[in-house]
Amino acid sequence: MRYAKWTILTLLALTVFGFFHYTLPQHDIVRIVNTYQERQDLDDWTRIFWASPDDQATGLINRDVQFIQAVDADGKPHVYRNEDTGWSWPPYFKFDTANLQTQAEDLKSTAEAPKWVSVTHYGWRIVYLSTFPNAISVRPVEGPDATIIPWVNIVILTFLAVILFMLRRMWLQFRERMIDPMVEDAEEAWDSVDARADQAAAKARGLWGRFRAWLDTWKGRPRR
Repeated sequence: MRYAKWTILTLLALTVFGFFHYTLPQHDIVRIVNTYQERQDLDDWTRIFWASPDDQATGLINRDVQFIQAVDADGKPHVYRNEDTGWSWPPYFKFDTANLQTQAEDLKSTAEAPKWVSVTHYGWRIVYLSTFPNAISVRPVEGPDATIIPWVNIVILTFLAVILFMLRRMWLQFRERMIDPMVEDAEEAWDSVDARADQAAAKARGLWGRFRAWLDTWKGRPRR
């Protein structure tokens, strides 16, 4: 039972971690090398990794998606999709896809004359599933060693930690005031029942003992 409990808790923790890792904004320091547009098929389960903006019907089986290609300081390639999120989840309320694509186009550079930028995005790059993180914003930085403090993540995670702490305190108080007294009453009732059962058993043993002793008194009497 203990292993089942820890297995469930581990799976729950991984699910929560994966949810926040996918949803919360991340930052990459890269240089943009290309922008392009490509038609993508949306007719399988991987559709969940693509945005569903309000101005596009969910029944579409394919649509044109804009992409931003970039390379980081170590030469690792990064490919971002550039889609509006609209009013859907996650709540980035992004409506400026065209403006962001224009900005990214203007910030393209070469290895000889790099322009380093910070790309804010959410989502995962999974090569085998052809999924791409969605770029939210692009802004120039001084160099590949620029430090980006994730203030949004800090605020959100701190707020959630406070909420969880308060919920835990409320649960402990509820358990102390409501559940623990009920458990104690149940234990006392059970102990009382157990004590009465012991008394009844002892009384029964006493009666049986007296009955056997009475029978033994007849064993030694001569028959007439």
